[in-house]
Amino acid sequence: MFLENIVFDAADPRAAGLYWQDLLGCEQLTDTEEGFETRWAVPGGPVFDLCFPRVEPVRRSRQRVVLGLVAAGLPDSGDAAEGTVHSDPEGNTFTLAGGSPRQIQEAPLQLRTIRLESSDPGRDTQFWAGLSGWQIDQPGKLTALRHPTGQGPRLEFVAESEAKGKGEKNPVHLDLRLESGDDPLVVAERIAAAGGRELPSQWGSLPWRIYQDPSGNEFCVLPAPGAAQEESD
Repeated sequence: MFLENIVFDAADPRAAGLYWQDLLGCEQLTDTEEGFETRWAVPGGPVFDLCFPRVEPVRRSRQRVVLGLVAAGLPDSGDAAEGTVHSDPEGNTFTLAGGSPRQIQEAPLQLRTIRLESSDPGRDTQFWAGLSGWQIDQPGKLTALRHPTGQGPRLEFVAESEAKGKGEKNPVHLDLRLESGDDPLVVAERIAAAGGRELPSQWGSLPWRIYQDPSGNEFCVLPAPGAAQEESD
């Protein structure tokens, strides 16, 4: 599997999507009533689609997935908590190294970190490494992953300030995409064996499956490219 999407629940997908598209210098993919999508790519590294599905009402549970941005050319200190906190039009927070509002006005910025709150950062680092194929970023430290090319943002795991509440839904989550030849049932068994669990769909039959990692962070596993079309045919 590979990490494909960063998903933001949105009451106004277009407004939120255009904000992030300008902030990161993304390439627009879709703009419909159902949602907005835009692509952020690292040359020679990972590619992420930022997806903004229409979700009404958006449940403003405490945000457990936070993006960390930095202006181009600034050094990367490796501190996930560094920077001032800002909000997008939907109220989703992100951090900005340096913290100057002028940096936002002079976007595009760089995506430096994707930070997940965790009840056990070492365990969840191993869990996500096993799913995504991303690699431990620093030998001896089990709190961060990076794309195998060494390019792009770090996926960081930080100790949660409080446990995820029952029934709470992350307003921001990640999606993974199956590779061609991956068996969804085998993948489901792997996720369960590693401490994750599958969630029942509240929206009827879907082409993807919904899971939680061991700390309760939701993520979706999308079908392999072409698989959804084959099933519909």
